[in-house]
Amino acid sequence: MTLRFGTLSTFDDDALGTLDAVGIAKAIADKEVTAREVMEAAMDRAAKINPRLNAIVADCPVQARNKVGQLSPGVFSGVPTYVKDNHPFKGLPTRQGSLSIPIKYEIESSEFVRQYESTGVVVLGKSSMPEFGLTGTTEPLLGGATRNPWNPDYSAGGSSGGSAALVASGVVPIAHANDGGGSIRIPASCCGLVGLKPSRGRLLSTTSMETLPLRVTVEGVLTRTVRDTAAFFYGAEQHFTNSALPAIGEVRHPVKERLRVGVFVNKFDGSRCEHEVENATLSVAELCQNLGHFVEEIDCPFSPRLVDDFTHYWAFLGFAIYWFGKTSLGDEYLRKYTEPWTRALAKRATRQLWKLPLVLSRLRKFEAQYQQIFQKYDVLLSPTLGTTPPVLGHLGPDVEFETAYERLQNFAPFTLFQNAAGAPAISLPLARSQAGLPIGVQFASGVGRERMLLELAYELEQASPWDHLSMNL
Repeated sequence: MTLRFGTLSTFDDDALGTLDAVGIAKAIADKEVTAREVMEAAMDRAAKINPRLNAIVADCPVQARNKVGQLSPGVFSGVPTYVKDNHPFKGLPTRQGSLSIPIKYEIESSEFVRQYESTGVVVLGKSSMPEFGLTGTTEPLLGGATRNPWNPDYSAGGSSGGSAALVASGVVPIAHANDGGGSIRIPASCCGLVGLKPSRGRLLSTTSMETLPLRVTVEGVLTRTVRDTAAFFYGAEQHFTNSALPAIGEVRHPVKERLRVGVFVNKFDGSRCEHEVENATLSVAELCQNLGHFVEEIDCPFSPRLVDDFTHYWAFLGFAIYWFGKTSLGDEYLRKYTEPWTRALAKRATRQLWKLPLVLSRLRKFEAQYQQIFQKYDVLLSPTLGTTPPVLGHLGPDVEFETAYERLQNFAPFTLFQNAAGAPAISLPLARSQAGLPIGVQFASGVGRERMLLELAYELEQASPWDHLSMNL
């Protein structure tokens, strides 16, 4: 383990080195290293750093060693990874970050996990998350806080915080994440990663997600490079392609056409985000302009009513889990062991349950309203988050609900709109705070426009390369 300047980094001169997932897959294919050497290097890194990082909730070394002996073909054949602990993976328990779900070993993997494994990845275990993914930091009572590799006193974000910490620290180059209100993009911003939330229906999911009155959660990954994210979506399409969306295809080059970019830094209520975050976003807007894109500063195009509707629906999800967990989580679910945040969300939703039909009606209409924005602009540019990464405890489970609720809205006011609309957005680690913490900047577009976002991300990565923890070695 390398510990420099307050950072937790595992990058070393082993079989993984400082390669990204595409680089590792190529090294294995070219017989420069073996898949077994790569897997063992990742396991060694995990064993050294996880006591400090606290990002792994379950390991499956026997399964991984068996898998690496009979590799599946794919864009990431032999590349080690982790699955977030809200998807079933055969042979491991799925506890969703909650004490309310006892240990029970899964007999089969989810449809998405099978799609993920079709890219050739080798799953080493499960990554940590907050209870049921219902907040933006990974500090569950089950297992405790996951730490940010850039500074272990700070949050890794959430709800895919464990995956983000493992990728940022160098344990693996890619890890599963999902996003119901920012849960890919929030930890990507906190940990200095690439995080693309795809369009609704782009990837396979779980049966329980499909039965919700409005599907806001989508699957994806966290990576350190744009080409890894692009390769993942290309590889995943070989297993399943949604005919209702334009295929992403293989994306290897920067965008050629010049885009119309609408940039905003104010929140939905007109207030401003932290000064460092605002300056970072405006600097990226200037970079886009210097690259020849048409950039126009605008006010936030989304209303407080939409935010109220989405947060009401989010509270309803907490209500549904709390009261009907046995239906979706299994008979072993024990309501009395849920965390205060989940119980408070359920209580909040109970008081306002009568509003749900109108809330759902407005949210379902929002996709069409959202798409209208892209008659004038190709891309919306905004901060990913309203603040730099918070210290651990700022959004922790012992914070009084109303205080935590206000803090969460201040922290993550920019990511929910694409979940409501079913549209894609990508967070890129294009800035750093004075304290040395990553600052993500978000690019969003219309439904099905992931290819354009990835091409733009390639251009920005080349124009303003971002730091990795490996650079501190």
